[in-house]
Amino acid sequence: MTDLPFPLRPMLAKAVGDVPEPDSVAGGLVYEPKWDGFRAIVKIEDGACEIGSRGTKLLTRYFPELVEALLGNLPDRCVVDGEIVIRQGEPGAERLDWEALSQRIHPAASRIRLLAEQTPASFVAFDLPALGDDDLTAVPFAQRREALERVGAAFSAPVHVSQTTRDVGLARRWLVEFEGAGLDGVVAKPLGAVYEANKRRMLKIKHHRSADTVVLGYRVHTSGRGVGSLLLGLYDDDGELRNVGGISAFSDARRLALIEELEPDVMHDDDGEVLRGATERNRFASAKDVSFVRLQPRRVVEVRYDQMEGARFRHTVQFERWRPDREARSCTFGQLEIPAAYDLSEVLA
Repeated sequence: MTDLPFPLRPMLAKAVGDVPEPDSVAGGLVYEPKWDGFRAIVKIEDGACEIGSRGTKLLTRYFPELVEALLGNLPDRCVVDGEIVIRQGEPGAERLDWEALSQRIHPAASRIRLLAEQTPASFVAFDLPALGDDDLTAVPFAQRREALERVGAAFSAPVHVSQTTRDVGLARRWLVEFEGAGLDGVVAKPLGAVYEANKRRMLKIKHHRSADTVVLGYRVHTSGRGVGSLLLGLYDDDGELRNVGGISAFSDARRLALIEELEPDVMHDDDGEVLRGATERNRFASAKDVSFVRLQPRRVVEVRYDQMEGARFRHTVQFERWRPDREARSCTFGQLEIPAAYDLSEVLA
């Protein structure tokens, strides 16, 4: 009996600007929705279930309700690649909930049991690296997908098979429509590709938008020299400047230059001391320094972002350019593009 390929680092995707034509790679492309959850590699063997993360960390203990569902849906001796997500909302208006999903990683067993009942997770399968005694990592994706569809024909919620299409026009519609259900793009997969662990062989297309934001402070780099990140804000309907995220990808030279560039905006108290603030502490990195140097809210920067999570940028944004022509007060939430609502059940259908 052959060993199953587990733990397994998943095959990854590189970003491209637009949904590519299906014949743009040898053997053609197939398109899938890009799920916004925890990437997970599931192994079922000898009546036991293990769930590995993208970095091969075991996630099994955090999702006891999924373990039961996966054992009930997947065949014994298989490895399945997919995404753990959480569905929230009323029937007909469901969407993915990243915040609820992120709370599931908790050290306390009692909290895990409670959250498993309150915010149960789902699993969306999209690849099958192994089945029975067959290691499928060396066969083309088209064959792995056919095998997954045969296995998945009997799946029932909360275990699903991600839908696919070879219609590039439909994939481009998905890119627009599915964002309303909380998804964050489309993945294009080469039909002839073998499963290459930790290699960026697939293509991902995500939303790219721009917004003008107010620089409200900066954190010092962990080296102690230069700007580590800029904190960004937008004005809400009540005129309050709210923290919406940050920019952190700067070269060493740029970090040092920003200190001098931002010096005129640094706020001081009556004694001339630099004013500092603090953001909320991230429970996944509780030891991280969350203090920042406060700046006069008058400098505007244009940033590129993909999507929002509530009132914050979902991911770290990219610096585009300074906007000296913009008044800080004009940088409001009203400029952000809000995707039209779309029912998650239709994506999972």
